[in-house]
Amino acid sequence: MKQLLYLLTILAAGLMLCACGGPSQESGAASANASASMSGGIASVEDDASKRNIVQVAVSSPDHTTLVAAVKAAGLVDALSNPGPFTVFAPTNAAFDKLPAGTVESLLKPENKTTLTDILEYHTYVGVIRTDQMRDGQRLNQVNLKNITISVQDGKVKVNGKANILASVPASNGIVHVIDEVLLPE
Repeated sequence: MKQLLYLLTILAAGLMLCACGGPSQESGAASANASASMSGGIASVEDDASKRNIVQVAVSSPDHTTLVAAVKAAGLVDALSNPGPFTVFAPTNAAFDKLPAGTVESLLKPENKTTLTDILEYHTYVGVIRTDQMRDGQRLNQVNLKNITISVQDGKVKVNGKANILASVPASNGIVHVIDEVLLPE
């Protein structure tokens, strides 16, 4: 009886391996690579074949180095690498440059992490909203639970009456709208 149970267990394991494609050098290497990467969270998983997520889109843009530094300082890399979906209004470096001198440097300090996180969450909406879905007067409740207001005039979209959407980049976990102003919650 024990031998029969043992044989059935081996047979079941063999069938599972066959159904899953069995181990291969490629999947074994990918598994080892993924395991090594996982210690850093979802953002550290390397995947060159899939569409880039929101963080990867920002990291690949030379116009968003300040935003990337802020996301890292606030500890939001993993959150914005998750499946989402998210809509992120991403200020350019030039947008951050419009803030009063010393503001960015101050926000990046560890003691200001709460304020920085609030500002970055004000740039993030849970769900995907493309510009063709935006309507004049529309209000979006952001991750920090405060609202932004969309305005549409002659086909041009603005956020809070000030920030222009310059471009939109689809991502695997949402969409990134490049904007020319930093949105500051009241």
